[in-house]
Formats: sequence, structure tokens, C-alpha cells
Amino acid sequence: MKETFRLLVVEDEEDINEILKFNLENEGYTVDSCFSAEEALRKDLSRYDLILLDVMMGKMSGYNLAQKIRKELQLNVSIIFLTARTTENDLLTGFNIGADDYITKPFSIKELEARVKAVLKRGNKSSSNAAATSLQLGELILDLESKRLYIGKQKIDLSRKEFDILFLLGKSPGKIYSREEILNRIWESDVIVTDRTVDVNMTRLRKKMEAAGSYIRNKPGFGYYFEI
Repeated sequence: MKETFRLLVVEDEEDINEILKFNLENEGYTVDSCFSAEEALRKDLSRYDLILLDVMMGKMSGYNLAQKIRKELQLNVSIIFLTARTTENDLLTGFNIGADDYITKPFSIKELEARVKAVLKRGNKSSSNAAATSLQLGELILDLESKRLYIGKQKIDLSRKEFDILFLLGKSPGKIYSREEILNRIWESDVIVTDRTVDVNMTRLRKKMEAAGSYIRNKPGFGYYFEI
């Protein structure tokens, strides 16, 4: 039986909201819609696999809603931002908050459907990995119980932070994490650290991984990602 994903469209422009809902339902998704961030917060957001979220809305912006979803509600639901704002700062803001993708208006329905499918595929893999006792990435195996890394038959000893960073990147290959997002997810909120801390740990991690360290990539101005 084909898995049915539940999506939430949060868009204050009625025409766009209806077009998105209609086309996504035609693709086989179960789709609910809201016209404001405040309306969305009245729903049980844990029920959704993905939220399509407009950035510029009335009183509460899409950025503010995403921050509440990530920090207050502690939900890992996938988020795709929809916006006409295309500056680098806008993109960085979205990814720093925890967006899985960012689509600029105007966009084609086919492009949006392809991006939705890709994000859901990544999220579904991550959910399966979370329930497993190990995560395999090519020749790399992360033992989630012993917190050890194996490259082939070789055991690599990592610090807890190094292991957590590798798992964060590895569970969503191709997804870019900014230094700020890595700091927020890996380090305790009461510990004072800087962006340089991330770079230092990345350098040590890559060195320990030797040739496999090339799987960890850096996109200047955006952040780090894992690519086999």
C-alpha cells in the first residue's frame, strides 16, 4: 500500500493557497491549509510530514512560526519556505531556522512538486535511520548505540561532539547546515561557543576520517553538508 503523506499549506494569498492544495492533492497527498501562522498554531502540527510555509504573512511571519515549531514545539516536521525574497541573507535566515528547502516566487507547480517529493524522501529516510541501531553511509557505518564510527573494518574513535556532527550531516545527505544551526543542535544552550568551534571540530573530524573526510563538504557562505 502506497504511503500517504500529510501536508500543511500556510499561505495568506487565497489563490496561491487553493492552487497548491488542489495540485498537491492531485499528486496523492493529504493536504490541509491555513491562511495565517496563528491559524496554523491552532492545529496539531505533529500530524504533518511537511509544511509549505509562506514567509511574508500578517502579524506573524513564516520565519517566526518556523522558530516556534523548531524551538518551542520541538518538532522535526519538514519545512519548505515559499517567498519572493531572494537575497542571500533571506536564504541564510531560512536555513538557519531549520528549513529543508526554499522556493522563490513565482515558481512552477512541477518544480514545487519535485521539491516536495525530494524533501519527503529525505525525511522518510531520516525517520527510518532514527529507529535503527546503525546508519550506513557508503563505506561508513555509524553505530548509534556505542557511538562509534567504522570505516570498513576500521574503528574510528570520535568525541561525542564529532559523532553528533557526523550523524546530523549523515542522516540528511545533501542538506546544508549553517554553522549557527550546527551550534544550536549540537551544543548545550548554556555553553558559550562560537562559529569557529564548528570549524575546529570539522577539521578534527575530517582528519580522523582520513580519505573519507572528503564526504563532508563545505559550501562557502552557507555551511556544511554530507555527500558520498
